[in-house]
Amino acid sequence: MTVLKPFKRTARPDADGKYSDYGRYVKHPQYAAEPAHYVRAFQILQKDLLELFDYVEPADKNKECYSYRIHELHTRACIEVEANCKAILAENNYAKGRGYWDMSDYRKLDRTHHLSSFQVRLPIWRGGDNPRRPFDGWKVDRALTWYQAYNGAKHSRHENFDQSNFRNMLDAMCGLVAILASQFVTIDFGPEGYVADSSPVEGYEIAIAGYFEIKFPDDWSADERYSFDWHQISARDQNPFQILTFNA
Repeated sequence: MTVLKPFKRTARPDADGKYSDYGRYVKHPQYAAEPAHYVRAFQILQKDLLELFDYVEPADKNKECYSYRIHELHTRACIEVEANCKAILAENNYAKGRGYWDMSDYRKLDRTHHLSSFQVRLPIWRGGDNPRRPFDGWKVDRALTWYQAYNGAKHSRHENFDQSNFRNMLDAMCGLVAILASQFVTIDFGPEGYVADSSPVEGYEIAIAGYFEIKFPDDWSADERYSFDWHQISARDQNPFQILTFNA
């Protein structure tokens, strides 16, 4: 049985496995509170990342490189990942006390959004560490290395500064790309509503903000996919979205 009413801040493929009609419900004002707020934060981060690439070449050989600038981007990216996780949980009425959410709570989103199955690719990269699966650790119940590095540097920068490196920063950025795509697919809420047309690698699409390439999960079961007539739902239902249910 497919899902007959979309969940808040949760984009999923249709019964045929394609993300074909997401633009209609993702743009609805009840789908997400101030989605452009989250997208804009990423757009600014991406602009700063591309400026960093003027000085640090995106390549395997530079993965262990670290600096205050890289640390700053790493921290900001992780904060934005947290902000998106919290927004999804809050708008779906997650029951646990809001002031105490941590990674054990955010991990529940892997079941509802299949974050561990997203692949994110940098269009320019020298070496084999591309594409990335930023949430892959969750698939086998492991912690996220890039998030652990962020926490380590946050609590003791002097001891763990080198862990906030180029590799972990990029994984955090790719994690942000994935979690935004899991909610808004490729809609960036700009004047046109969609990212510019381009020619990514086969199987990938141009992600929000037009630089990264993203491959969406193909492991949704039939019971998880959306199957509804959005025109009918939006016309007759004052509350056209349902709320996710999380395991205790």
